[in-house]
Amino acid sequence: MTILVLNCGSSSIKYQLVRMDDSSCEVLAKGLVERIGMDDAILTHKPTGKDKYETVTRIADHTVGINMVLEALTNAQHGVIKSLQEIEAVGHRVAHGGEYFSQSVLLTPEGKRRIEELCDIAPLHNPAHLKGIAAMEQLLPKAPQVAVFDTSFHQTMPASAYMYAVPYEYYERYKVRRYGFHGTSHRFVAEKACKMLGVDIKTQKIITCHLGNGASITAIKNGQSVDTSMGFTPVEGLMMGTRCGDLDVGALTFIAEKENLSLKDVVSMANKKSGVQGISGISSDMRDINSAAEQGNARAQLALDMYHARVKKHIGAYTAIMNGVDILVFTGGIGENDFSMREHVCADMNYLGIELDVTKNNGLRGQDTVISTASSRVKVLLVTTDEEFVIASDTMRIASAL
Repeated sequence: MTILVLNCGSSSIKYQLVRMDDSSCEVLAKGLVERIGMDDAILTHKPTGKDKYETVTRIADHTVGINMVLEALTNAQHGVIKSLQEIEAVGHRVAHGGEYFSQSVLLTPEGKRRIEELCDIAPLHNPAHLKGIAAMEQLLPKAPQVAVFDTSFHQTMPASAYMYAVPYEYYERYKVRRYGFHGTSHRFVAEKACKMLGVDIKTQKIITCHLGNGASITAIKNGQSVDTSMGFTPVEGLMMGTRCGDLDVGALTFIAEKENLSLKDVVSMANKKSGVQGISGISSDMRDINSAAEQGNARAQLALDMYHARVKKHIGAYTAIMNGVDILVFTGGIGENDFSMREHVCADMNYLGIELDVTKNNGLRGQDTVISTASSRVKVLLVTTDEEFVIASDTMRIASAL
């Protein structure tokens, strides 16, 4: 089945065209549309086995952007299919499924209405996803569309993990609770790690660390998410590129009062001006922070120390929640490539049975590998994630049943 995978942001469209069956998945092309709504928008198209194609032009909205993607996929020079009729289904990444969606679904009018209802609690993401869905309905009306939710994997969490200690009425009225994100990644790497080790996921206690510019950690017991670090929004939990992570609400209100900040200003500070960028004053990119720290920059070193400590703390907490851990997984842009971070996080964790093979870990980037010692009670793995594969797999499963 040939499937178009779409991940629509507020001003961007990330896409892959894949051909897959029960045993294989071939990426035919992938690309990115950026700066939608601006005169200098960019389409970068990378067909497998052909030269990259890039164009800069005005892209008024998501419909225009997706239309350009479809034209690129069928172009005589840099296309990979002859006709749009070859696209048999479309899979959409949708950030927030709330309590409505515990699994991926075929998009129906009712499903779209539910996604729209959730725009209040995912104002930066769900409206963009709906634009992508509407555009595909217009451009490929006969292709079934499937929604794959970042939050659905975490719907197995118990109430003790997802409820906040605020008046219960706010949960009843507005569904204020922990939802968690990066679910497709956490699910994928946990399953992949178990396949690498030849063990049954339904018998394992797993901690997955999805570490990138956005970052989250999940406790997975017997194949189900039982706790995760991101919350009602993706700002909770770990220290991230520009997000503050866990923070005393009193500190926010104190800063707001002292600096005369509006609620919008406070939200912007917590999401866009904090994290490793806010501490270092240098960058949100961990590569820049590492480089500055190596040159003796004290604030960069502080940012690294804080980052490592928070990842380590969550690993300890989730080990306690599950009464042990069998597998520890590092994934995401930082998790897969920053071997120094992995070494610092795993240092002095012998009491939990975590022993990193420092030699094997050193210099390792982007390879599916066991990086713990032979004697380590906990298997530590670097596992490359592929969220687009999860979206395509779920889309094929649902569309094939129609």
